[in-house]
Amino acid sequence: MKHAAVIGAGSWGTAIASVLGGKGISTALWARSAEVADALNAVRRNPRYLTGVVLPPEVWATTDVQQALRDAEMVVLATPSKSIREAAESIRPYWDTSTPVVSLAKGLERGSLYRMTEVLTDVLGHREMFAVLSGPNHAEEVSVGIPSATVIAAYDQKIGVALRSAFMTSSFRAYTNLDVVGVELAGASKNVIAVAAGMSDGLGFGDNTKATLMTRGLAEMSRLGKAAGANPLTYMGLAGMGDLIATCTSRHSRNRALGERIARGGTVAQFERETHMVAEGAVSSATVDELGVRHGVDMPITHQVRAIVHDGAPLASAAAALMGRDATDELHGMDLIDI
Repeated sequence: MKHAAVIGAGSWGTAIASVLGGKGISTALWARSAEVADALNAVRRNPRYLTGVVLPPEVWATTDVQQALRDAEMVVLATPSKSIREAAESIRPYWDTSTPVVSLAKGLERGSLYRMTEVLTDVLGHREMFAVLSGPNHAEEVSVGIPSATVIAAYDQKIGVALRSAFMTSSFRAYTNLDVVGVELAGASKNVIAVAAGMSDGLGFGDNTKATLMTRGLAEMSRLGKAAGANPLTYMGLAGMGDLIATCTSRHSRNRALGERIARGGTVAQFERETHMVAEGAVSSATVDELGVRHGVDMPITHQVRAIVHDGAPLASAAAALMGRDATDELHGMDLIDI
């Protein structure tokens, strides 16, 4: 691969552009702001995100989508989930339908509850050309070459293998997976559990509490995946357990940090205003909960996070509700999964 386009110059888009550029791939990084694009081209640094990272000379920035997609052999959409439809519509006039499109977003669309590749299919058609990249991948670490691994889920195995080769480096190991549904739902739902983990931190609870939230969170994530047709083994992998661990425990995790901020009296709006970042778990607490209701899946942690974030429920009542649930078998709702 010689040319790639990354749409979105936030922290993750900047990190992925750095990975691709470091492999010698000429990478167009589309930025919404001319100020950001100019700074990227002039000083090789993003003035807003990952400011200490110097981009390879192969990375160049533009505010022109048509220019970014010219000669691109791969398009990477690195926008928040709420902007994926807009991003897809922006590339539609210039997108060659033989060019793979990779989504980095982790969420579900409000209203439709579509996964990101379903949004792309709705706007662009040609579902077989879409893939998703997901895993325990904090941009702060990937961008400086700290050993990391990711998974690429594609509808077409050949495209998945080609993308795996494009992203693989000595410090960023890529795996393939044909379970697009599982990888996308795991990415959306684990952010909600991370918000809960952050709330636990903010309340001063201990390791026992966080471990309980993570394991029971993984159980409800897996139940939703099963109901939606995902492979249960996906939840034991990088997009499931791997990403859940990183997002619930890392100092880099914006979803964990959001939960901690809320537990200490802050709001989602304050967090996003101060950090200039979108914590996907805030929206996903509603959309994932709604998808669980649609499939008849028991998701108590997700439901309580939604109640706190969107309905103003007190944290104390959420903790009491979770700890006061009727006793049940640990694997309830999972006993029919054949692994």
